[in-house]
Amino acid sequence: MTHIVSTAEEAVSSIRDGCTILMGGFGNAGQPFELIDALIDTGAESLTIVSNNAGQGDAGLALLVKERRVRRIICSFPRQKDSWHFDAAYRAGEIELELVPQGNLAERLRAAGAGIGAFYTPTGYGTELARGKETRTIEGKNYVLEYPLHGDFALIKALHADEVGNLQYRKTARNFGPIMAAAASTTIVQVADVLSVGAIDPEHVVTPGIYVDTVVALPGPPSTTGNHRTEAPHE
Repeated sequence: MTHIVSTAEEAVSSIRDGCTILMGGFGNAGQPFELIDALIDTGAESLTIVSNNAGQGDAGLALLVKERRVRRIICSFPRQKDSWHFDAAYRAGEIELELVPQGNLAERLRAAGAGIGAFYTPTGYGTELARGKETRTIEGKNYVLEYPLHGDFALIKALHADEVGNLQYRKTARNFGPIMAAAASTTIVQVADVLSVGAIDPEHVVTPGIYVDTVVALPGPPSTTGNHRTEAPHE
């Protein structure tokens, strides 16, 4: 049953040290900034984060990394011109990195939600990313065995939810949200508003409410960033 809460702080209050968190976002698009700000305020640390990248600029996931709350990150794109907080933490040996090709990342998350024990993929075969992994040749083609990525929590952003947790997304803000919602034990979602049951056309529901545990409405313009906490520019 989906719980509708009134604040981001209440939504993330059950997250504790050492949890694995699946975090939506493709860069800034769809990143749940307000939920991440609230997570920082809980003081939870030694977290494992699964996300497409390792944060950028001085907000959201990047700020979580800066505060040294992340012990390990599993992502496909850890470095870009403004990923200075991850870069500093990694070079200092303060954060572990598991690099996963983007397609494999998506499929490992999907496998977790679908109950698939493991799968073979050609991506990464013959590279450092396949070191120590089981391989197999199928019909003359080489594959690497990959395992699902489960999460204790998923933090995602959608545009609308109804009172039973059905979700509708806004354009590219959808990204990994649907598969992360299915792959996590507990899914926490920030939305622009909560609608009555039936207000979302069933044909337009992307994530069914059965995958959603907690929803918090944080009204504001449907931007890709939201009204998130920011800091002074990096120098």
